[in-house]
Formats: sequence, C-alpha cells, structure tokens
Amino acid sequence: MRSITVVGASLAGLYTARALRTQGFDGRLVIVGDENHQPYDRPPLSKDFLTGAADQGQLALTDTDETAELYAEWYLGTSATGLDTAGGAVLLDGDRSLDADAVVIATGASPRLLPGQAPVEPAEPADPAVTGVHTLRTLDDAQALRDDLARGPAQVVVIGGGFIGSEVASSCSVLGHDVTVVEAAPLPLVPQLGEEMARVCAGLHADHGVTLVTGTGVAGLQRGGREGRVTGVELSDGRLLPADVVVVGIGVRPNTGWLEGSGVPLDDGVLCDAGCVTALPNVVAVGDVARVDGSRSEHWTSATEQATVAAQNILAGSTVALHRSLPYFWSDQYGVRIQFAGRRLPTDTPRIVEGSADDRSFLACYERDGEATAVIAVNRPRPFMRKRRELMRAMQPVTT
Repeated sequence: MRSITVVGASLAGLYTARALRTQGFDGRLVIVGDENHQPYDRPPLSKDFLTGAADQGQLALTDTDETAELYAEWYLGTSATGLDTAGGAVLLDGDRSLDADAVVIATGASPRLLPGQAPVEPAEPADPAVTGVHTLRTLDDAQALRDDLARGPAQVVVIGGGFIGSEVASSCSVLGHDVTVVEAAPLPLVPQLGEEMARVCAGLHADHGVTLVTGTGVAGLQRGGREGRVTGVELSDGRLLPADVVVVGIGVRPNTGWLEGSGVPLDDGVLCDAGCVTALPNVVAVGDVARVDGSRSEHWTSATEQATVAAQNILAGSTVALHRSLPYFWSDQYGVRIQFAGRRLPTDTPRIVEGSADDRSFLACYERDGEATAVIAVNRPRPFMRKRRELMRAMQPVTT
C-alpha cells in the first residue's frame, strides 16, 4: 500500500495517523481537515476554554516536533466533497482530488440546528455581536461564544440539557451570567443515565442557581433592534424567556453528506463492522462519524481506541482486529466530575455503594440479575477507576 488519506484532522483522524505510522506504514500519508487549525482537544471548549482558564495553545493535541515525525501532508481549511471509490480518489473543494489506495473517514459530526435555524458556512462564521445565537462544536464556535459572553452580564438560555449543554451552563454560571437551561424531555440525560441518576445530575443546576426548564420545546427565537440580535426564546408552551445569548446544544449529526453516492453504506453514520471496516476493505471509519458494529459513539475514549484497530485492519486489508471496549465517558459541571462506564439497559437498577447522592459525591453500580453492568461516579474518581477496571476484566473473553 503506497498511499493513505485520512479525511478529518481532529482527534480520531490524528490518532489513526499516529497508529498507521506506529504500526509500520511508511508510504504517503495525507491528512485533510476542513478547519484551519491543527488538531486540538474539543472537551475543554465548553469548560476551561470558555471560562478563560485555558487558551488555544493549551488545546493542541500535537506539537511541532510530533507533527513533523508523522511525515504527513496536511490539507487544512480543505473540505472533502466526494469519494471516488472506483477511481481510488478523494475529491476536494476547488475541483481538486487526491489519489489514495486506502481512506480513513474521520469527519466527525456537526451540531443539530433548531427548525428554521440556518447553518453557518465555515468560510463566513456568524458574528455573535449580530445574532447572539451559538452552537458549540469547533474552536471558532467557542471563541465566538467566549467573545459574546465577555460583553458583560447576560441572560443566557441554553437549549438542550445534555452533557454539552450542562457544561456550557456551568461555565456561563461561573462567569456570572443568569442562566436558564431548556430541555424538551421531562428530565435531562435519562437515555444515558436512567431516571434516578439523571435526577441527581439535574439537581446540580439548582445547586448553583441555574434554572432548569423541562418538558417543553422551543417554538422560535425573538430578535430585535437594527442588528436583529436575539432578545428571547419562545417555548412551545407559550412562555417567553428573555435572552441576550442563546446556545443551541441539541445533539449532533454525523458528517456523511460528502459520501452520498460513493457506495460507502450510510445510516446515521458510516456503517462499519466491529473492526471499523466498511463494506469496502480499503475504507475504514473512526470517531463520531462511525457506526461500529451497530452503534455510534460520540466519546473521546472510543475515538482513540477505534484508531488503533482501524489502522491495523486497513494495513492488513481485512478485519483482523476488533474494537471491543467498555463504553466510557465523563463530564465536568459545576466543579463536579461525572464518570460513567459500562452498558446499562433501561431495566438495570442503580445502587449507591459508596457516598451519598445528597452530598453530590458517590459511586453507584447498575445491576442486572445481581451482576454489575455499569458504574457511575460523582466526584469519586479513584473508586470509579477501580470499578471500571473490574468491569473491563469481566468483559474479557475466557481463554483456556
């Protein structure tokens, strides 16, 4: 194999490029990214970067020396527009193309928008001083929101009470803003944590003076003045929430539009087997865009683990390794770290085994037929890691 093109220059793409070199690939390696930035870490965008505790330089996932050691050709600020699987080429904007013997799809995901909310072209970022309506996915998004919040005390409405929305609400609260979180479901995070644990996490908002409005959607946004800046959020139940700044955090959609008509199977992501390999053995997918063995994970750890497996399989030309790991994610909100690992079903019962939910510091296990299936911790990192390791050992195949 002489050339591999990695489409996507974020976490999953970078880690796959590293794995390819580590595993012995010495051919032409090309990395294409639609942002102008070198790879950076996204989790701090809603936390330390937004509050000003971290700057752009602290987000870098690689340094100059390591970048040079990859011996890669970088096409930053460049969008992939198609994949010619028959001709073995990645099509780029500007009527350009790259020949490739194999392709790594690592294009990630984009924020979902409210009905009627126009998408923003990357080349023409929204001016927060004009609209005051933001999504948070990229470094440029975070910088625009940070600049808007720096204008002075504001009434901030966060639409969506998931992890990103909750982290943004936490950061805005730390900065001294008046914050309201709107969640369409009766309770945020139920799909991820179940009702009992979701209720505990939802209580963090009230603990810190943030208003949580649940069970209603958003009917529209009000704008006023010559600039058309947002002035309020209209709820489905008829209420109007005053707003100077609005952050929309209602999930993401995988970036697969450029693959339409390529022959790569798509269904809420790029369909892959358990080794991140698509129906085409020379095309793999990793990270938020990949639906691996029937599920798509939007978590940091999954992206890094998939990279190693995908690199091994693309170099082998077939699926010789599988991605079998224990799902794991974390969230930092209001000075509290929430960690979760495992595979829970809605019928699994959580049981607190250490600490107290009232104190916002505890470890709980989800149980099914007397066996632990998952673990959640709030401000209990060490016992969590021990329990996570136990669950990981339990899922390892028995060898004789």
